[in-house]
Amino acid sequence: MRVNHQAFFCSLFIARLADQILLFLVPLVVFQTTRQVSWSGLAFFIETLPRYLVFPFFGALCDRFPPLRLMRLSQAVRALVCFGGIAAYALFGGLGWLIALSAACGVLTSQGLVAREVMLPQIFSTQQIQKVLAYSQLADQLGFVLGPLLAALLLGLWRWETVVAATGVLFLAADAALFVWQRLSGFRAPAAAPAPAGHWTRPLRIALDHIWTLPGLKKVIVLAAAENLVIGVTLATSAAMVTGFHAQSNRYYAGLQTAGALATVLVLLSVARAGWPARVLGLVAFVTICAGGVIAGASTAPWGYALGFLLIVGFDKMFNVYIRSARLRIIPPEDYGKTIGVAILLNNLTQPLAGLLVGVFSVRTQTGPLIVALSLTMGGIGAAVALGTALLRRKRGWALDE
Repeated sequence: MRVNHQAFFCSLFIARLADQILLFLVPLVVFQTTRQVSWSGLAFFIETLPRYLVFPFFGALCDRFPPLRLMRLSQAVRALVCFGGIAAYALFGGLGWLIALSAACGVLTSQGLVAREVMLPQIFSTQQIQKVLAYSQLADQLGFVLGPLLAALLLGLWRWETVVAATGVLFLAADAALFVWQRLSGFRAPAAAPAPAGHWTRPLRIALDHIWTLPGLKKVIVLAAAENLVIGVTLATSAAMVTGFHAQSNRYYAGLQTAGALATVLVLLSVARAGWPARVLGLVAFVTICAGGVIAGASTAPWGYALGFLLIVGFDKMFNVYIRSARLRIIPPEDYGKTIGVAILLNNLTQPLAGLLVGVFSVRTQTGPLIVALSLTMGGIGAAVALGTALLRRKRGWALDE
């Protein structure tokens, strides 16, 4: 990886750090102010839902406009939203401004994520894509881990308005790092495609047609959706399982989260250095996550749940590397943005579904069996996809023989 690309990954890290600070800040401040968990959950729902819904729209934008310009615009506008939200709170008061600014930043984060996905193969066309994606995921993961820690530290020193202002400064720093990278690397984005004629729904229809017809794309989306079932139920129940069912302390839970972050970093570093084929990455990660879910849900001992949890979170990003590299190989470059936007939306629909299932089966003694059931469902979907792929290849082989 060339030295002048370090500023690019630094920009990804700083932007993710700022985004995670806001994600951590909003539910906590709302709960501390209202003392009601329901309001905290509602605030989290409001700030996160728009992130998923806008992916198809922003994906289409990335095929119409230079993704680097959209990425820089995303970071600069997020800084302005932070400063504007604080000003509005100072003038009018009310926590609604904090929720609104976080929701707006979440939408702009989605724009930055899609723009990054489109840019990576353009920037690193001569690099092995699995290594590039591993470094990208590593920057994301470091920001994901350090963001809440930094937010908690800053909240101990400052009021939340000052923390939001500091987050705005971080977004500006991320944009500055991207500017420095652009100057050092001399990167010039390919010319944007002309605006297609037709109805405004045309990009969405093209994306859905690709998802339905391109060989292998449906399989990748189904596998990602299956994996997100286990990820979703893990995220939704980890605190309750550790501190409730297994009766461990908050310090133990924090230590487990830290161990999960370290496991993820180690796995991503091994992916970046080893250069394994994408199919090997996908198979190893899928089987490991599925096994981790069964172990975590079936274990009656804290160490058993901890082992399963570490397998799930540690290999999640490895599976993401496989998914992203597979999509790059399948989707035509000229339609990559619009198609990836719809694919990301479909991939993530099962996470809120897992949360809904947890709400329905919220009795503590039923949480473990639910985790096992969803993990086995994931394994069953993976086995069905593998069997279908094998039968399709055999059928094609027979057709060639004839």
